Amino acid sequence: MKVLVLCALAVVTAASSGFQSDSPPVSEVNVAQKQHDVNFLLFKVYEVLRDEHLKHLGETFDPEASSSHYTDDGHAAHALMKELKDGRLLEQKHWFSLFNTRQREEALLLYEVLEHSADWNTFVGNAAYFRNHMNEGEFVYAMYTAVIHSHLTEHVVLPPLYEVTPHLFTNSEVIEQAYHAKMTQTRSKFRSDFTGSKRNPEQHVAYFGEDIGMNTHHVTWHMEFPFWWQDSVEGHHLDRKGENFFWVHHQLTVRFDAERLSNHLPPVEELHWKKTIKEGFAPHASYKYGGAFPSRPDNTDFDDVDGVAHVRDMVIIEGRIRDAIAHGFITARDGSIVDIRDKHGIDVLGDVIESSMYSPNSEYYGALHNTAHVMLGRQGDPHGKYDLPPGVLEHFETATRDPAFFRLHKYMDNIFREHKDSLTPYTKEELQFPGVKIDNLATSGLLETYFEDFEYSLLNAVDDTVEIDDVEISTIVPRLNHHDFTFNIDVINEHEEDVLATVRIFAWPVKDSNGVEFSFTDGRWNAIEMDKFWVKLHPRENHIVRRSRDSSVTVHDVPSFQYLMDRTEDALTDHTELDLHDFESALGLPNRFLLPKGNSKGLEFTLVAILTNGEADAAVENLHTNTKFNHYGYRGVYPDNQPHGYPLDRRVDDERIFTRLPNFKQVNVKVFNRS
Repeated sequence: MKVLVLCALAVVTAASSGFQSDSPPVSEVNVAQKQHDVNFLLFKVYEVLRDEHLKHLGETFDPEASSSHYTDDGHAAHALMKELKDGRLLEQKHWFSLFNTRQREEALLLYEVLEHSADWNTFVGNAAYFRNHMNEGEFVYAMYTAVIHSHLTEHVVLPPLYEVTPHLFTNSEVIEQAYHAKMTQTRSKFRSDFTGSKRNPEQHVAYFGEDIGMNTHHVTWHMEFPFWWQDSVEGHHLDRKGENFFWVHHQLTVRFDAERLSNHLPPVEELHWKKTIKEGFAPHASYKYGGAFPSRPDNTDFDDVDGVAHVRDMVIIEGRIRDAIAHGFITARDGSIVDIRDKHGIDVLGDVIESSMYSPNSEYYGALHNTAHVMLGRQGDPHGKYDLPPGVLEHFETATRDPAFFRLHKYMDNIFREHKDSLTPYTKEELQFPGVKIDNLATSGLLETYFEDFEYSLLNAVDDTVEIDDVEISTIVPRLNHHDFTFNIDVINEHEEDVLATVRIFAWPVKDSNGVEFSFTDGRWNAIEMDKFWVKLHPRENHIVRRSRDSSVTVHDVPSFQYLMDRTEDALTDHTELDLHDFESALGLPNRFLLPKGNSKGLEFTLVAILTNGEADAAVENLHTNTKFNHYGYRGVYPDNQPHGYPLDRRVDDERIFTRLPNFKQVNVKVFNRS
């Protein structure tokens, strides 16, 4: 999300600043030029800059030339330059992990420099300069988060990470083939397979955890809502960040279980510190520099990880969090009590479990999620005996490749459920929408999934020099998709005037892996959020038609690096406006992932829709005309006053409280897979 800086920024041109830049004045820098600069700053990031102007900037720009070009008086720039001059920064061509404290601090120093740049010349000058002097992984992370959050980069679209740093998304065997193609100057396409073999049951759902669009969604969420965010530093609050953390991972977990059910597998079992990690994992991937990602054998017991945590520490932290849920409050650092037995409690609990800088007491409650990622990622070499690099769990780009990721999040999801189930169920009065009745709920179009081939470039995967021409090298991977379909809802508005309604659509499997029908309360906890949107209901009959491709839960595929470059250069050459608004957010799930895979006989789901009072729900105005992706909040404001998953977020002791509501409707549908 591009956030607005709260202070007024003076518009100062490069000519008056004394900066070594021949860029146009900041007032003349249009979106196409910014997109061009971002494209080339991230293109071949391990090699020299391929744009002559940016290359010149990288060689001549002085980050400390004028503090007036920063909103923090240049403090971040001075701090980073001191680290650079003192030789303390991580060397180039070395692995980078956000979970490494020192490496994260260095990346965030660059992020702060970019975020506090008051004009585009300063932003791009710093980016070009530090691209030449900082570790490439730190640079990429800082650039992505800065472009996401800076007021200067609104409407700029980031290229897909799987084409910027392909090693994190592509099997080593394919990378080796790409190097051979480059050395022999042979235009090539290579087929990628999912890791493992069919002897491993987990391989049957690898298409979900290893989907590069899903990986992009996961890492993008953690860039939009980073655990390191501090309001006092950023000058901006991320609304309901802890609740968003809960919901995004809850949805990944229930969707993964739906994929397992589609493939005749039981739901994923939760991981626990005192239980054996049954499934091993061999990533079949390597760092660009630094060796292969470590493997983990089957049937591994958790071991202490040197310099990170003892297993007993994790058990203690878990116990403190469960005690807080049982008591209904968190104890803050100053000893005060933070009540969590209301609809805002999930937000506090999410901050505690992650733990983000928003946690009321990270010293006492620890960082269950963040530490668990490192603990699990290091089980292949917990004591550093083999000096292995970080595991896939220590990168948000690669974490979901490991099936243990979902076991880890099932474990935390069950903790969240303890809290949610401790809350008082909704009453009929809280759930009803007087004067509004759903007459009919149906779908049109096939609820049918299929696998298709997707191609992406490996141009940035191989070493390069300016003297050697590029040759097209790409890989083809299978991915899940589904046919377009629509939700059709017939609604009666008995009022004499228009009313604003929130339409909420969910689906959960009718039966579990043993063929036992889910109770309503278990079903709603396994509910996949299909859509949420706002409509104006006119008096009497209303027919709502909602296309699957318009779901607020999903976004378009990120366009290819080449597409972004071609569109950008066309706009600059033709002096036309660059319009990439369809791709400005990569925060949601890929829109081809809205439906679970299903199976050849048709996997049966309970589809439910509920209409609630939009005026009471809305946290911002004109939501029914909104076209921006804001499912997790836009510009720091979450649009819905109700909790994520409402009204299915609390336990249901008697399903009749829902089934007898006029504003609620449920039907059974089947999802087919024709692969």
